[in-house]
Amino acid sequence: MAYIEWNDSLVVGHAKIDADHKKLVALVCRLYDAMQAGKGSAVCAQILGDLIAYTKSHFEMEEALMAAAGYAGLAEHKAQHAKLVHDVMDFKQRLDSGSAALTIALFKFLKDWLSNHILGSDRKLVEALRGK
Repeated sequence: MAYIEWNDSLVVGHAKIDADHKKLVALVCRLYDAMQAGKGSAVCAQILGDLIAYTKSHFEMEEALMAAAGYAGLAEHKAQHAKLVHDVMDFKQRLDSGSAALTIALFKFLKDWLSNHILGSDRKLVEALRGK
């Protein structure tokens, strides 16, 4: 069973956003599986790097949609994105230096953030995009 199950409750109704979210969930699951299988830190660091890169790309796409639509919540949504990227980049730097390890707490944070952000902020965004 996957660490996070993609299901209809995570669908926000925007094809590109949903496809990106599905890939983000798959990357978190891939990282979790690597940790559970005892893969080396280099493998986990590579997957985490992939997750960070894809997350940045997804956030840029969402922010472009928000800007084009004149979305009123743009600044707050961007701040949420920036904080997550900062936090995960900080963790990756600590992982790369050997001062941090992948833990269940990290995965709980990622799972909670993804779920809460998708079900909260991203649902509001898609509703606003539909209204335009």
